[in-house]
Amino acid sequence: MPTRRLLAKLREMMASGRASLPKMTQLVAAEMVTEVCSIYVMRPGELLELVATEGLKPEAVGRTRLRVGEGIIGIVAATAVKLNLPDAQNHPGFVYRPETGEDEYASLLAVPVRRAGRTLGVLAVQNRSVRRYGDDEVEVLETVAMLLAEVLATSGGRDDSDQSFVGTVPRMFQATRLAGGIARGQVVMRSAFSAPTKLLTDDPKRELERLRMAVDTMRRGIDDLISTGLPDSHDLDDSPREVLEATRLLAADSGWLKRAAEAVRHGLTAEAAVHRVAGELRDKMRKVVDPYLRERFSDLEDLVQRLLVALGGGNSHEPVPPGSILLVRRLGPAQLLDWQARGIAGVVIEEASPSGHAAILARALGLPAVGGARGALDAAEDGDYAIVDGDEGMLFLRPEVELQQGYDHTIAARAERIAGYEHLRDKPAVTKDGISLRLMINVGLALELGQLALTGADGVGLFRTEIGMLARGAIEDVAQQTANYARVLDAAGEKPVLFRTLDLGGDKLLPDHANEEENPAMGWRSLRIGLDRPALLRRQLRALLLAARGRPLTVMFPMVATAYEFHSARNLLLAEVKRVRPAPAELSIGTMLEVPSLIWQLPALLAEADFVSVGTNDLMQFFFAADRSAPALAGRYDLLSAPALDLLEYIRVQADLAGKPVSVCGEAASRPLEALALVALGYRSLSMPAGNLLPMKSLLADSDIGALRAVLANLRRGAAWDNSLREPLGAWAREQGLDV
Repeated sequence: MPTRRLLAKLREMMASGRASLPKMTQLVAAEMVTEVCSIYVMRPGELLELVATEGLKPEAVGRTRLRVGEGIIGIVAATAVKLNLPDAQNHPGFVYRPETGEDEYASLLAVPVRRAGRTLGVLAVQNRSVRRYGDDEVEVLETVAMLLAEVLATSGGRDDSDQSFVGTVPRMFQATRLAGGIARGQVVMRSAFSAPTKLLTDDPKRELERLRMAVDTMRRGIDDLISTGLPDSHDLDDSPREVLEATRLLAADSGWLKRAAEAVRHGLTAEAAVHRVAGELRDKMRKVVDPYLRERFSDLEDLVQRLLVALGGGNSHEPVPPGSILLVRRLGPAQLLDWQARGIAGVVIEEASPSGHAAILARALGLPAVGGARGALDAAEDGDYAIVDGDEGMLFLRPEVELQQGYDHTIAARAERIAGYEHLRDKPAVTKDGISLRLMINVGLALELGQLALTGADGVGLFRTEIGMLARGAIEDVAQQTANYARVLDAAGEKPVLFRTLDLGGDKLLPDHANEEENPAMGWRSLRIGLDRPALLRRQLRALLLAARGRPLTVMFPMVATAYEFHSARNLLLAEVKRVRPAPAELSIGTMLEVPSLIWQLPALLAEADFVSVGTNDLMQFFFAADRSAPALAGRYDLLSAPALDLLEYIRVQADLAGKPVSVCGEAASRPLEALALVALGYRSLSMPAGNLLPMKSLLADSDIGALRAVLANLRRGAAWDNSLREPLGAWAREQGLDV
């Protein structure tokens, strides 16, 4: 395929101003040796119009129109995915239009014409013979489609004038909660770089050198970001290495960079080649269902954008109005840190998941964030006023004055309330009637440990060791794990840290650990993986022991279903203790209690376990056989019901009888009514997200647990036919003036 010759002729045509659509179809058909080349352009009303063709009947131009999704051309426009069909007329989506005269053509290759994330049209070639077009031919047509997008954009190929009124209307978008908090400010949209002004080159060697130098600049920038860490304003000593190291690995990967270099050798400029790679990534992302794998593609787009900045010699750190709301389609972790350092107050990521990199970092940074909000990017413009409600998962675009004022009052009241908690930071957690409690925080990244000092927490009740590996995208080796855990223990100082071993599986998957189980929450996950792959678990246990360096160490195992499983895991840890010097000054080995079957083995378990931590999230979903991620079951089963309270009290009683500490580290510990009930049931240690700790300390300080215990006992006696005790408990709390 004479790729260079075709691109050279197109370059010459565009430079001379003779790049009309009919001439482009003639040239492509001649150079690709196809009998048909056609261009369809998107028109208002989501219609595709045949505007130029070489090979089909000329009278079809301007007459043949297809709806988006109709026929093969319409399918390509709707899905933004190319179709390479040896026998197009037997494709189930084929629609015959007799005015085109295409009944004699069998094979068809159609590619979308896209620019800045929008489909402008479709470019297609056809032949009489039954054949599948080769990879080189596909690449050529995609490159031509890229050039065609610029021609259509500059000639007004798509008319959006009918949408001009939309930008004045207030809009509300239901979204996914990524990070709590409320932010409001001016919209900033930097989701894509402008298209390159020059697409073709007559000096590929020079462009390859420009690309090489830009790649070096991009990689140095990632290294600098990792070494620099987070802004001082967050009072956090550790940089988010666990997340950013994943970006560094992708920057070092040569696969996507090789594709860009190959496009340069075929005649594209470095900028155009990188744009082409970005387009390929977007097409791949549209086909990916797994949210974590989609996040990996977002990280690559992050690097693509950094590379484009390096090629242009521009500065990606242009100032933004203080307190801005960033609206993006996708966002990598390094990008989020850049934007946070420039002063944004909140972020809306159209394609993001709560377990993704950006969401993990947003929570660690205390940056209100929501995901989803489909259509927000199309509806918003730079400078619009917006409100991000990360607590309720809402985005308000151009809100009414009354709504703005309501949120202003909410934010002011919240700030006043938070300021009122400050005096509690260094005070012990004690209830109104003198019960001493231990309040701890749940974290998953070293950068979150600054919250120990900010909240006055008694320690880390749950350190999720898998979060760093999910962010990195790979299982770390012993040396990497040791360094990470040592940073955690250094940051915690004298305060205890309960390390939970890897809790992978279920909804927490690494890219190369695809899970095809129909019910992954109850499948091969957590400790089951560790026991079936003991080398994996032993490496982590060895790293924890090495990180302790003679200091006290606390380890707990997740998803334990039988006492035998805990016994086996404990023996693996004790075997590693014999190999590591210095040994921990004190070693405490415990278990998460999340599987109901373990409750009937508590005497045997507590004979060996040093402590138990109740994970209410999984325990309740297994107890009630109710998937906690299923919206249809939300609220159907309640921890504040008689059977659940009976179960939790039984666990606490058995732990007390065995003389072993018991705590709660599930979500229930962070919810006001549930926490009050847990303390009334006798639990004295609760672990929760850092943002909930001081409000919880304040609530408990105002609570008479003795009085609540009597009320709760009375309610439980008559609760056989009550689905939940939430309403009467809430009524009692409000009567006492408690903020629940």
